[in-house]
Amino acid sequence: MVSSLPPPVSQLVTARLTRAAIFMVVTINPGAEPQATIRGLCADLSSLLRGVGFRNLQGQLSCVMGFGSDAWDHLFGTPRPKDLHPFREIRGVHTAVSTPGDILFHIRAGSMDLCFELATHVMSRLAGAVATVDEVHGFKFFDDRDLIGFVDGTENPAGPTAEAATLVGEEDPAFAGGSYVIVQKYLHDLQRWNKVPVEEQENIIGRHKLSDIEQPDSVKKPYAHNVLTSIEENGEQLQIVRGNMPFGEVGKHEFGTYFIGYARSPQRIEKMLENMFIGNPPGTYDHLLDFSRAVTGGLFFVPTATFLDDIGTGIQPAADTDAEQPQVPDSPPNARSGDGSLGIGSLKEGCRKRGMT
Repeated sequence: MVSSLPPPVSQLVTARLTRAAIFMVVTINPGAEPQATIRGLCADLSSLLRGVGFRNLQGQLSCVMGFGSDAWDHLFGTPRPKDLHPFREIRGVHTAVSTPGDILFHIRAGSMDLCFELATHVMSRLAGAVATVDEVHGFKFFDDRDLIGFVDGTENPAGPTAEAATLVGEEDPAFAGGSYVIVQKYLHDLQRWNKVPVEEQENIIGRHKLSDIEQPDSVKKPYAHNVLTSIEENGEQLQIVRGNMPFGEVGKHEFGTYFIGYARSPQRIEKMLENMFIGNPPGTYDHLLDFSRAVTGGLFFVPTATFLDDIGTGIQPAADTDAEQPQVPDSPPNARSGDGSLGIGSLKEGCRKRGMT
C-alpha cells in the first residue's frame, strides 16, 4: 500500500554555523519513568524550540536531538537504524576514545542567551531522568577560526549537496531523512603548538594559515589533516557536514575544539578517524594529534523531527517499510519553512499539512 503521508521533516543538521552553541551529552537513569520522561520531551521539543525562539525570530535558534545505540533500544525498540552502533575506539599512535552517552543535544543560535535558555528548559524537563556526562559551550572565534589559528569548516557542503551528504535516503527507507552524528571533544596543547613555526603548522593542516588557501597537492604532506580527512569512493568524494566550535576556560588552561560531524552513514566519519589516528597508509597519522587530544567520543542517530513529534500522538514513530512505499530522495527538502518558522516541525500534524517546503 502506498502511503499518502508527505515525506518526513528532517531535523536541522545542515543549519549554518552560528556564533554560539551548546553541546550536551547525557545518560539515561535506570527505570521506566525516566524513559517516559524522555519520550515526553521528544514529543514537545518542537514546541519548546518555538517558544524560546519566538523571543528573537532572527536568532537562528535550532536544536538537534540524537540517540545512542543502547538508548534507541530502550526508548524505541525495533525497527532501528541499520548503521547505528556504539562508537568504536580507534587505537593508533594516539587513541580516539569511546565514552558514555545516550542522548546528544546540539543547540545553536546567533547568541548564547538563546542557547542557554533552551538548554535550561530541556534539562528542567529531564530532571531526574538523565545525568549529564559532558557539556560544552562553544563560541565563534573571529573569522570562523579554531583556537589553533586556522579556519575550520572551509570544505563544508551547502544546500542540496549538504542534504545529500547528511540525510539517509533509500538505503534505509524506514529512517529516510534521519542522519548520523559523531562527536569528539579535543583539548589542545596551545603552549606547544604556538612554538611550532607557521610553515610547519601549515604542513600539518594542509592550508595556509592567514589566507586559508589550500596547499597544492604537489606539496601537501601525507600526514596533513586535510589529506587524511578527504575520503573518496569510486572516484567520488564522500562529504560530511561539520559544526565544530572552539571552547575553553582560560583559568584552567583548557583550550579545545568540539568536533561534530553529520553524515548519512557513520562509516564516512569512521574512515576519516581511522585515517587520522592510524594513518593511510598506516603510520602516516594526522600530526595535529601530537597537539590535540580526543577526550570524548560518541555516535548517535538523529531521527526526523516528524519521528519525534509522532512519539506523543500515538502514531508508531517508525516509517512504513512496505516495499511499495515511495522512496524519499537522497536530498530531502530543507526542514526550514519559507514562512520564517524554526523548521524543526510544527506541533504534531501541522508539519505534515504544510509539507515544510
